[in-house]
Amino acid sequence: MSREPIVLDISGTDIQGESARLRERGPVALVELPGGVTAWSITDAAVLKSLLADSRVSKDPRQHWTAFINGEITEAWPLHPWVAVDNMFSAYGADHRRLRKLVAPAFTHRRTVALRPRIEAITDSLLDLLAATPRGEAVDLRESYAYPVPIQVITELMGVPEHLGAPVRTCVDGFFDTSFGPEQAQANYLEMYRLISELVAFRRETPGDDITSLLIATRDEDDGSQLTERELVDTLMLVINAGHETTVNLLDQAIFALLTHPDQRADVVEGRAAWSDVVEEALRFEAPVAHLPLRYAVDDIEIAGVRIPKGEAILASYAAANRDPKVHGPTSDEFDVRRPSKEHLAFGYGAHHCLGAPLARMEAEIALPAIFRRFPDMRLAVDPSEVGAVLSLISNGHSELPVFLTAQT
Repeated sequence: MSREPIVLDISGTDIQGESARLRERGPVALVELPGGVTAWSITDAAVLKSLLADSRVSKDPRQHWTAFINGEITEAWPLHPWVAVDNMFSAYGADHRRLRKLVAPAFTHRRTVALRPRIEAITDSLLDLLAATPRGEAVDLRESYAYPVPIQVITELMGVPEHLGAPVRTCVDGFFDTSFGPEQAQANYLEMYRLISELVAFRRETPGDDITSLLIATRDEDDGSQLTERELVDTLMLVINAGHETTVNLLDQAIFALLTHPDQRADVVEGRAAWSDVVEEALRFEAPVAHLPLRYAVDDIEIAGVRIPKGEAILASYAAANRDPKVHGPTSDEFDVRRPSKEHLAFGYGAHHCLGAPLARMEAEIALPAIFRRFPDMRLAVDPSEVGAVLSLISNGHSELPVFLTAQT
């Protein structure tokens, strides 16, 4: 196996082409992240599942990433906010279980189902706004539909007041933009930290039935013994980032896939296939998170004929693993809602499986049929090859999704 790393494209312009090149290197391939930092990219679905459930794999750089411990990874590294947070995203073992247990009540089945009427109201309101678009004028569905549905849901779920909504959104965009330089990335992180701290202060004064108030109550009741102030802020940052961008990409990619596969669109609209099939195949075909930084080898790990040395970084490459031909056969690179098994790892696996997965699925299963029902003649406004990508090696979506909502006249 080559020890020469594949340099990942920070602009994310060809995520699936890059994924194919990674798979050619084998199940485990050495890659270079921004700043010359190396990691082991896992592109084989079975190997990735094994590692995600392995106690010898950690997400805590302070304990288990040699480069971080030795001071080689500093705040100047553009992806530093992704690894240095103090919440369940970067916790390990008992500490992770403690933090996840505190957040889990915010994502119970009861709470999720209770959001359905509100999600339906949000989508109806957005569709009414879109319906006012003059005939023949293109609209950007990422900006005007795929984006506002989940951002409204997650900000309401978190109890974000109106005056903080827009600046928080700007910071979320920046968090996923891996083209940011070190100073810009750090400034964006500090601004988001300030805004979420302001949210905490606001909800301490005016508590409500929201995630922020729930976590504040947990922290204050236990005098900080269970949840530190830093953990509280970082956990809220995690919830809004994870609960927003991934669902934006899911809606964006699902709409694009149906618009470019008219036969499958007809099958779904006419009831020959289910909208849940669309959601699962979209998650498989275009994982909302292409590569997720980072995990670390707690001990030397021998897997798939490769030795990952203790203390080195591991990159979960979901976009590549979801198209593993060993799982999905020769049609793994094709979008197919009729595919018998749509098995995917888009929401992770093991201890860090996404708590918000049921909410994301429900949002998509409401928002997707609603827009195709309201605009049955919707079509792309440009050639599919002209639809650009989000500037990110992490976030897998389109920079914009221009469509005409009505038929040509």
